Amino acid sequence: MNITIADIEAKIEAEIPDAEATVTQPRGPHDEDHLAATVVSPAFEGETLVAQHQRVYDALDEYMTTEIHALELKTYTPEEYNE
Repeated sequence: MNITIADIEAKIEAEIPDAEATVTQPRGPHDEDHLAATVVSPAFEGETLVAQHQRVYDALDEYMTTEIHALELKTYTPEEYNE
């Protein structure tokens, strides 16, 4: 993988208003293109889960086709995340 986890977090945070993204490699170093992301943003308020996930996939557009093979995604509004 030519991009770093920090690059992916920065891309999500740049594309989604007030987002906080945390990206990890849950499966280990030999599976580096499989990632997990937790994204918290007030922009998700009122959106369906599918719309929230689509917003993240759109933010990572070029990475999803070249660098990231699989992304386990969890999205929350700040209120949901703090519960």
